[in-house]
Formats: sequence, structure tokens, C-alpha cells
Amino acid sequence: MTTADAAFPDPQMGEPFLLTPGPLTTAFSVKQAMLRDWGSWDADFRAMTRSLCDQLVALAGDTAGEFVCVPMQGSGSFSVEAMLGTMVPKGGKALVLANGAYGLRAAETLRVMGRAYTLIDKGDYLPPRGDEVGRALDDDPAITHVIAIHCETSSGILNPVAEIAEAVAARGRSLLIDSMSAFGAVELDVNQIRYDAMVSSANKCIEGVPGFGFVIARRSALEPAKGNAHSLSLDVHAQWQGLVKSGQWRFTPPTHVVAAFLEALRLHAEEGGVPARGARYTQNRDVMVAGMRELGFETLLADRWLSPIIVTFFNPAHPNFDFSRFYELMKAKGFIIYPGKLTVVDSFRVGCIGRMDAEIMRRVVRAAGESLTEMGVDNAAPPAAAIAERAKLAA
Repeated sequence: MTTADAAFPDPQMGEPFLLTPGPLTTAFSVKQAMLRDWGSWDADFRAMTRSLCDQLVALAGDTAGEFVCVPMQGSGSFSVEAMLGTMVPKGGKALVLANGAYGLRAAETLRVMGRAYTLIDKGDYLPPRGDEVGRALDDDPAITHVIAIHCETSSGILNPVAEIAEAVAARGRSLLIDSMSAFGAVELDVNQIRYDAMVSSANKCIEGVPGFGFVIARRSALEPAKGNAHSLSLDVHAQWQGLVKSGQWRFTPPTHVVAAFLEALRLHAEEGGVPARGARYTQNRDVMVAGMRELGFETLLADRWLSPIIVTFFNPAHPNFDFSRFYELMKAKGFIIYPGKLTVVDSFRVGCIGRMDAEIMRRVVRAAGESLTEMGVDNAAPPAAAIAERAKLAA
């Protein structure tokens, strides 16, 4: 029996499975790791931080010492802002590639911090492509940086970062990747995809708990970034220098979260690293999507664009379907799903990541079918407007 086929236990505290893109369901041993207190200045905790950073750089594929990892306190959005504010200088200009809420949030972050930017907005879910990025860079030589979202969880689309990276590198610009919901399960090897920095978070595909994010940056791009930051606490360069000099975070670190993350990294390596974690999530997705389609649900995206992270489904057109009730019925059966973020049609999302396997996803499908029956919904087909919207992606 492979790891992907092995049954994972239900949460030992009795809580529902989190079918969300993070926070997510964690292993009991990850929770247990938080039961001990650590001194933030102590040599043992400094060693924990050093191990965390070394393991993350290795996950990114760097073997030449060209990259460094800088952990940052706070939610993932804190680390995204830290990366943007540090890597994009005050006199720079960013091209933001948006096809959902998180690309738009990056643009809003740049606006608030006073950085110049331009936007390619593809709407709710259409992917930005390398050729249009290349044209935008050719048309505007003032652009110094490109911001790309690896997996846009608004829709669940896995964006084509490889072709975007090629277009950016060919024109000598700097690529910054928000891989918040993909790193650890989808390859982002620095030897295959050229970028100057990427950002992710503890509570995503490595299956830790919320409390810090991390920036993995090319040393040659981070070194000249001193003084760029708009913020004292969100300065990646200053945090990096503090770690180099003392091994300590500049401000109080989330010690318990770091301990939990190290256990999550151990489990990640034990499972087989990025390829195995990605394979399990992909199997989760495939089993769940096939089952939901058998119930009559339709996905927003065609199979080509489905990520192994989270999947968007259209709400059924049936007059008895009410998402709030569907949510509560699913929760009562042990599964917390995620509301949709599309602006054109109503939808909901089901996450594929976390301490779950294919058998649990089969249970998710059964729970969805039972919930439909309890609501008196005998047809989960979406409205015609939803199908028309999806056709735009195929065009």
C-alpha cells in the first residue's frame, strides 16, 4: 500500500476536516509539538530556526548557496507585503499578474505602500500567459519587477509560472512569485524556473499551523535591497541580516509554531517530499472531482487548469439549494468547505490539501450527496450563466 492510498485517521480532538487552502487539517504530532515552551533567544531555538531555513532552501532546489530563507512573523499576507516592500525599490515599477483576489491584493499592497505598478487583470480565473507578459514588458521599459501568483485559490487555477518566468528572464526583469498555496506540493525548483524571490506560509502545503510565512530569495537580489522597505517590521533584508548576525528573529518569534513546522517538515520528508505530497493532493483532487461530477456538480475550470490545491464548483441552480445550509450540513458531517470568491456566478470551493487522503475525499463526496438529499436537491447542475462563463476559459 502506498502513502497516497494509506488511510489517515480522523482528527483526534474530534474537530471537522478543514477542506480549505490553509489553515488546514494537521497531523496530531504537529499539534503535540506545540506543547513545549521555547526561549526565543536560546541556542536550541536558534538551531531550530537555522534548520527550518536550511530545509526550506533545499525544498526550493538550491544546492549552490545562491538562495536564502527569511522567516517572517504573521500571516501569509504579512510576508507577501514584506517581499514586495523589500524587493521592489521605491523607484521601481511592478507588473502585477492578477486572475483573482490574491493578485488584486498584491496590487493593492503596492498601492498602499506607494510603489508604482501596472496590472494585467484577467478577471476571475483566466490565466496570464507568457506571451502577453512579454508584450507588456516590451511596451513598458520602466517595469522592473513582475508579480505572479502560483496558485490562485479564488478559482483554484494553477498559473503557468514556467512560461511567465521565461518571458521575464528573457527581458532581464525580476520575477517575484506568491506561492502561498502551492510551495511544498507543486515544484518550484530554482534550477528550472528563474525567480528572484518567492513567498509561502507555514500553514499551507507543508501542513504546519498559522503564525509565520517565509521568503526564499536570491542572495544577489536581496543584498542590494537594504533600505527599500516601507516598514520597520516587514523588512526582509533587515530580518535576514539579524539572522545572519545572531541567529535570532528581530522581534518575538512564534516559537510554538516553529516547533510545529519542524515536525511538519519531518512528516513532509518522510512522505517523500514535494513529489509525494503533490501526488497525494492530486489523487485527493481527482477522487473528489470525479465523485462531485457524478453528483451533478460542475467545476469552474477544465481539467487542464485544475490545481491539486483547491477546486471551485458552481452552486446548483436548483431552487432548494442554499449554500449556507449546505455548509452547515457538511460541517455536521465532519467537513468544513470554503465559500466561493467569483464575482460573476455563485460558487463554493473544496480544498484538497492537509492531512487527508483519497478515502477521506470519498467520504466528502458521500457527505455532499447526503446533504443534497436532505435539502431536497435532486439535480446539482449549475445555471446556464455558469456554463457560459466557463466557456470563456475554453475559448
